[in-house]
Amino acid sequence: MKQLSLSKNQELINYCHYFRGYSFRELKLLQEAKTELNLISKKFALYHLVNYKLGAISLELKEFEKAISFFHNAEIAYTIKAKDYKLSSIYANLGTCYLHLNKFKLAEIYLFKSIKIQEKEKDSIPIINSYFNIANLYYLQYKDKEAISYFEKAYDLSKKINDFDLKRKASKNMSAIEENRGDFKKALIYRKESEQWKDSLNNQNKIWAIADFEKKFTVAQKQKQIKVLEVENKLKNTQRNSLFFSAIGLLLILTGGVYLYGQKVKNTKIIVLQKNKLDELNATKDQLFSIVSHDLRSSVNALKTSNAKLSATLETKNYDELNQLIIQNSTIANGAYSLLDNLLHWAMLQTKQLYFHKESVHLYSVVQQIEYNYKPLLLDKSITFENSVSKNIFIFVDLDSLKIILRNLLDNAIKFSNENGSINFYTQETNPDFCELIINDNGIGMNKNTIKELLQEGEILAKKNNSEIIGTGLGMQLCKQMIRKNSGTIAIESELNKGTKMILTFPKTRNNG
Repeated sequence: MKQLSLSKNQELINYCHYFRGYSFRELKLLQEAKTELNLISKKFALYHLVNYKLGAISLELKEFEKAISFFHNAEIAYTIKAKDYKLSSIYANLGTCYLHLNKFKLAEIYLFKSIKIQEKEKDSIPIINSYFNIANLYYLQYKDKEAISYFEKAYDLSKKINDFDLKRKASKNMSAIEENRGDFKKALIYRKESEQWKDSLNNQNKIWAIADFEKKFTVAQKQKQIKVLEVENKLKNTQRNSLFFSAIGLLLILTGGVYLYGQKVKNTKIIVLQKNKLDELNATKDQLFSIVSHDLRSSVNALKTSNAKLSATLETKNYDELNQLIIQNSTIANGAYSLLDNLLHWAMLQTKQLYFHKESVHLYSVVQQIEYNYKPLLLDKSITFENSVSKNIFIFVDLDSLKIILRNLLDNAIKFSNENGSINFYTQETNPDFCELIINDNGIGMNKNTIKELLQEGEILAKKNNSEIIGTGLGMQLCKQMIRKNSGTIAIESELNKGTKMILTFPKTRNNG
């Protein structure tokens, strides 16, 4: 009960109810046993045994219909490997239940099933009980000849066992048979034999009672000796305790001092860690304000200026210039949207709010989808796009973050490519566990210092060398962090006025063809 009140583990609760139910049944508290066993979950590993116990209890309570239901469930769950109960016992109990319900045909079927198994098991006591049940079955149907046959079998087999109670019952049954036949001499012999076995049983019970008394007496003597030893030990312990407690006192003082010093050091470390984390958050906040105040303001200001020109051009109806201004506005708006999108994802990464779920991704299909999204920008600058990614490669990454990486890198490649340029996505397999994805363009390229700044951790550029292009390097920082979260790497190869290669590595999906 103490465990039941404390534990929330369902399996442990089931075991507690089972042991309580088992104990109540042993004490013949059948209703209490039944209540406890009914509290057990049907998912319990030993529920087949619960059904068997509930069937046995229902049989003792003479609730035969319920007993039949439980025994049938136990029969269904029975396996040869599980030796918790015998199939012959289930059949015998089912036969007994049907016998009490006067369903003689079913009783006969199950009792004979039981005997067939018991005879193979060569277990004499259950066989004798089954013989008694079958004999009673036939007697109730007035089939005296068949009944007497099984009473005789039970009597013959009882001679080979040491169970005095079964011997007594077998003799008493034979006495009743002979009385019915009118052979009172034989009936008297069987009756005397039954009384002898009854006396033997009483003697056996007395012997067991004496043995139990002797056992209790021996235990009581041992307990007295233990108490004497306990008193002696208490005297010795009292002598040692004074020295022991003084030593403990000194040790506690020393331990307290060490503990207080350790707590002080620990608190100092926590304060330093909290300060460092606060500094990082402040740095992140400063970077966000810098981007919003400088670059996003520049985008909005450029859009404002362009809109003023657009209004003036509308009045002059110069449609060629009007078309150019619309294209320029679209470019500025796209740049500002890209910046805001990167800003959102970067902020979510910094504050650990971005959800990552790695899965097997078909790389070729993702690149194809990114190409489709940027088709208008590619056509606007007459840039040729080639998707040479192997169609057999699957990588193990987070799909959403992979799309963000590829969108940023393709956007940069388009920005820094000249008109009529070319961009190529292709793969190289230099490692069986990783895939190299190369994004190659023949744009304006970059020098070694710019590459170094881009790859430097946490570095956000103030502006690009190309003054016509709005950017902060935030997209590149976002890409690096997302590549790292996907267990990948990034490298850059570039020459001024020749182009740039972005080399990404990602882990392949296992068993990737």
